[in-house]
Amino acid sequence: MEAKHLVVDRTGRTAVVRINRPKVLNALNKETMNELREVFLEMRRDSSVGGVIVTGEGDRAFVAGADINEIAALDAEGARAFSLSGQHVFGLIEKIGKPVIAAVNGFALGGGCELALACTMRVASEKAVFGLPEVTLGVIPGYGGTQRLARLVGKGIASEIVTTGRKVLADEALRIGLVNRVVPPEKLIEACEEILEPIYKVGPIAVRFALEAIHHGLDMTLEEGSAYEAALFGLVCGTEDAEEGCRAFLEKRKAEFRGK
Repeated sequence: MEAKHLVVDRTGRTAVVRINRPKVLNALNKETMNELREVFLEMRRDSSVGGVIVTGEGDRAFVAGADINEIAALDAEGARAFSLSGQHVFGLIEKIGKPVIAAVNGFALGGGCELALACTMRVASEKAVFGLPEVTLGVIPGYGGTQRLARLVGKGIASEIVTTGRKVLADEALRIGLVNRVVPPEKLIEACEEILEPIYKVGPIAVRFALEAIHHGLDMTLEEGSAYEAALFGLVCGTEDAEEGCRAFLEKRKAEFRGK
C-alpha cells in the first residue's frame, strides 16, 4: 500500500516498518494510525512475512506520543471512540500471529510507549526513553498502556510509572522487564534480526499458536490457560508441519516446514 507516514522495507522474511514523521518526533496522528492498521493487515495476510520490526525514523524518537492537538479537541464521547480506535490498531499488531519487535531508537512516550507494549518483544537502544506521561496533561493512557504495562512489569511498578508520568531510561527498562535487550544504537536493527533468525527456522504454525497461547492465557486462570494450551497443542499436532518436524528429528535431518 502507499503510505504517507510509513516506510516499509523487506529483507527476506522480515518487514521493517518505520514511522516517518521525524519533524514531530514520529507522533501518531489519525492518518498514521490508519496506515499502521492497513500495513499490519497486509502483514497478517502475507505468508512470506515471518516477522516485523517497528521503529521510528531518525535517531531521536521511536514515537514521541499521540497528536495532542487531536486529543485537545475531543469531548467525552469522542475521546472514548478515539481510545477504542487506537486500541483496535494496537490489538491487531499484538495478535497478527507473527513476532513483532519494537526497535526503540529514542523517545517512546505516551502512544509510542503503548505501541511498543503492543509488540511481541522490545529491543531498546541505549538512548531509549520510555514513559506514559498522560497524567501530566490531566488524562490517562488510552491505547492500552495501563493494561499492558501492568501485565508486563507488575501492578506496583506500572502504577508508579503511570501515576507519576516519569520517564524510564533504557537500563531501568531492562531491569524491570519492560524490554528484552538494550544495545548500542548502531546495533538496534541487527539485534532485532538476531532474535527473528531462529524463529524463522521453526514451524510457523507452531509460532502462531505459541503466541496465541501466551497472549490469551494471560487473561485466564492457570487451569483455563492450561486447557487452552492443550487444545492448541492438539490442533498443531494435526498439521503437516508437526508430522514433518517429528519425522525430521527421528531421521536426524533438518525439518522443512511449509506452514501447513
